[in-house]
Amino acid sequence: MTIEWAYIRKGCTSCNKALAYFKENKISVDLTVDARKEKIDAQKAWDLIKHQNHVHIAKGKNKILTFEPGASDAEEVLNHALGRTGNLRAPAVIKQSNIFIGFNQDIYTRL
Repeated sequence: MTIEWAYIRKGCTSCNKALAYFKENKISVDLTVDARKEKIDAQKAWDLIKHQNHVHIAKGKNKILTFEPGASDAEEVLNHALGRTGNLRAPAVIKQSNIFIGFNQDIYTRL
């Protein structure tokens, strides 16, 4: 399996869990973006999100929020997709017109 795009911050616990999940499940990544070097602010995040069919956002260990960007309010989606710095949360991955934000074991089974 291949993921088209991954937004990863080195040293991030959730990002390390995501990378370990990819390795364990033999998932390759076509393009990896370093979140420390390339910040994705709210506008850039929405530009990325709005073209996806679904947005799956991990909130803690047991909660997953799912949105359809065309039918959802941008502010509501971004409220969950952005971190406290106002940038896109890492890890974030795109697979087949779906974006997955945050790490949660259950969310990654949807890849």
